[in-house]
Amino acid sequence: MLRLVTPHLFLDSVLELTAARLRAEGRTGLLLDVDCTLKDYHDRHIRPAVIAWAAALRHDGMRLCLLSNGGAERIERLAQTLRIPFVARALKPLPYGCRSALRTLELRPEQTAIVGDQLFADVLAGRLAGLFTILVRPTSPAEPLWTRIKRPLERRVLRRITRRNGIASPILTH
Repeated sequence: MLRLVTPHLFLDSVLELTAARLRAEGRTGLLLDVDCTLKDYHDRHIRPAVIAWAAALRHDGMRLCLLSNGGAERIERLAQTLRIPFVARALKPLPYGCRSALRTLELRPEQTAIVGDQLFADVLAGRLAGLFTILVRPTSPAEPLWTRIKRPLERRVLRRITRRNGIASPILTH
């Protein structure tokens, strides 16, 4: 059961993720969570550094797609900023949104990774869809109520995962 929420990779920030690293894992596509992964929850815009990072990935041949439980209008605006497709109302942790994004990108699960800040939404959705999963530290402590309620349990599970697997998680070290 713990395997379903165990990410394949831990990173401090999406900005640490490169096309070379994704290719080393056999991935040519990346599904991107939005809130607390690419931008702070309350921010209306994506920071220039993240826009440049996404452009560099696209330039290096990576196929990107936003994947969010958020509403279509807001997510579409952010996707236009990044010049990539999107799937809104993804219903994470269910795998349906991931599968929709795979169809959009014309990729198979084994070619694709997902990056997000939540074990019980992003990692679980990715695992259920057969994707390579990447967990990053939330960009900000400001989060919606439901996420704040889940965070203490996520931290406990994450500590158990890292102890069991003998790995260091940057998510727990700050």
